[in-house]
Amino acid sequence: MVFLVFPFASLADAVVPTRTIRANDMILRNDVTVKNITNGDAFSRPDDVIGQEARTTLYAGRPILFDDVGPPAIVARNQIVSLKYIADGIVIMTEGRALQRGGIGDRVRIMNLDSRATLFGQVEKDGTVRVFN
Repeated sequence: MVFLVFPFASLADAVVPTRTIRANDMILRNDVTVKNITNGDAFSRPDDVIGQEARTTLYAGRPILFDDVGPPAIVARNQIVSLKYIADGIVIMTEGRALQRGGIGDRVRIMNLDSRATLFGQVEKDGTVRVFN
């Protein structure tokens, strides 16, 4: 007895843009709809992408993938930001220049303006960047 297995694609709901959305644009309610498409790496609920920022250009009718959107950037490239370093109960604050855009929780490269050293940090809610060890 021989069993043949044929892979088949199952259709599922996926969130797709109703128009082309440029990178760094905020996604609004009327920008998206749900369509029956084959893609397991796409959002299935519009509420998961509304209010998010497009990380890449999103084309009308194509599914919005998990890596295509993220929280809106609150730190712009070349913006002067407050840097915060915390270790052993000591807090050091200084200024730096953001070398990348970033939203809350994003890991970004920054340059310490005093030492000119390039560091990595995480964007916090208030727009400061907490420097990693």
